[in-house]
Amino acid sequence: MRHLAAYLLLQVGGNASPSAADVKKVLDAVGIEADEERLEKLISELDGKDVAALITEGSNKLASVPSGGAAAASSGGAAAAAGGAAAEEKEEEKKEEEKEESDDDMGFGLFD
Repeated sequence: MRHLAAYLLLQVGGNASPSAADVKKVLDAVGIEADEERLEKLISELDGKDVAALITEGSNKLASVPSGGAAAASSGGAAAAAGGAAAEEKEEEKKEEEKEESDDDMGFGLFD
């Protein structure tokens, strides 16, 4: 993943065809040692291919994969906002419960 991320950063930065040495420089800059085998495989797999087209193709493939949360997420922005508000309410309730539970010991513990 880190090799691919460095490759994509180089492309966004204007290097249309990053080399293995370019990717190594990026990884070295952040203190990550490059795995030669994986890096060479990545470079050979992406050589001569348009990364934007590969990302679009992959996104289309992922869109066709059924997932449990996709129906709820695609039902609209209002439903998502309502779900977010409900999650916030649950978090507030949990915080309140935690405070109440800590008051039960009345300042001392059983084995103090």
